[in-house]
Amino acid sequence: MTGPTSTASSARVLICDDQQLIRMGLRMVIDSQPDLTVVGEAADGDAAIAGVAALAPDLVLMDVRMPGLDGLAATEHLCAQPQGPRILVVTTFDLDEYAYAALRAGANGFLVKDAPAEEILVTVRAVLRGEVMVAPSLTRRLVERFVLQAPASEPAQRRLLTALTDREREVLALVARGLANGEIAERLFVGETTVKTHLGRILTKLGLRDRVHAVIFAYESGLVRAGD
Repeated sequence: MTGPTSTASSARVLICDDQQLIRMGLRMVIDSQPDLTVVGEAADGDAAIAGVAALAPDLVLMDVRMPGLDGLAATEHLCAQPQGPRILVVTTFDLDEYAYAALRAGANGFLVKDAPAEEILVTVRAVLRGEVMVAPSLTRRLVERFVLQAPASEPAQRRLLTALTDREREVLALVARGLANGEIAERLFVGETTVKTHLGRILTKLGLRDRVHAVIFAYESGLVRAGD
C-alpha cells in the first residue's frame, strides 16, 4: 500500500488492481483533481481490506479478477462493514459477470477500465455523492444476461410487492425496463422530483439499498419478465 495523505477537503480514494499500469493510470486521473486524493494502492483483495482498515478511504476502486482474494470477495467483506467505504468496481468488460455479482454484493456501481478520464471522474464523484452508477440501459442488459437466469420468484418477494401502491409498482417496472428518471416522468406525465420520491419510497418499503437492487428485485419477484 502506498499513497500520500489527503487534505481535509478532498475525498480519499484507494485503488485496488493487480496491474500496476492500471493503478498508475487511475492514480494520475484521480490525483489531478483538487477534491480527490489517492491515499493508497492495493494489488489484491486482502491488501484492499487491510488498506481500508489502515487508511479509511471514502471510496475503493476495486478490480474484480485478481490473484489471491478477488475483488468480489473483498467487496462482500467491505460491504458487510457498518461504516465501510463506497465501492466502485473497475472491470475490463462492461458485462463482466463478476462485476454484476459485486453489485449484488453491495458495490455502488462499476466502471470500465478504458473509460475516458472525464467519465471516470464523473462516475467517481457520483458514487461519492451516494449515487449508484450503472446506466439505465446497461442495467437492463446486465439483468437480462444474469438475473433472468435466476429461478422463479419466491412467494415472499411477491408478497412484498403488495406493500407498493399501483403507481409505485408502475415506477418500479419502468426502472427495471431501463428508463431513466426523466423518461419515467415523461411517460407518467409527472415531474422528475415526483419520480425520485416514488423511487425512494419503493426502496424503503422493499428494504433495498439502491436502484440496481430495485431492478434485480423487479425481475426476481416476477413484476417484470424478459421480453416485456
